[in-house]
Amino acid sequence: MSKNWESFLGLAQRAGKVVSGEELVVKEIQRKNAKLVLLANDASDNTRKKVTDKATTYKVPLCIVSDRYELGHAIGKMQRVTIAVTDAGFAKKLFAILDQ
Repeated sequence: MSKNWESFLGLAQRAGKVVSGEELVVKEIQRKNAKLVLLANDASDNTRKKVTDKATTYKVPLCIVSDRYELGHAIGKMQRVTIAVTDAGFAKKLFAILDQ
């Protein structure tokens, strides 16, 4: 997995197209605003199940990334377990980068 995804996610954050935090991400999925969900590999089992189930139900692509510190660092925060990208263009490009 390329580290370019972190820079690109940071760009999406600066553009205001990113929502972070479990509850906010779940709400964005339910509102059908989330175009891509990123989940840290070290998320708790409960959080992993909740976010994965919602993403599957609403047919939102989900990518697992290394850990909460790397995910948080990408958007300039301490640590984040889950992030939703709300812009289709950013989501498509980020998914392509992560899928390599």
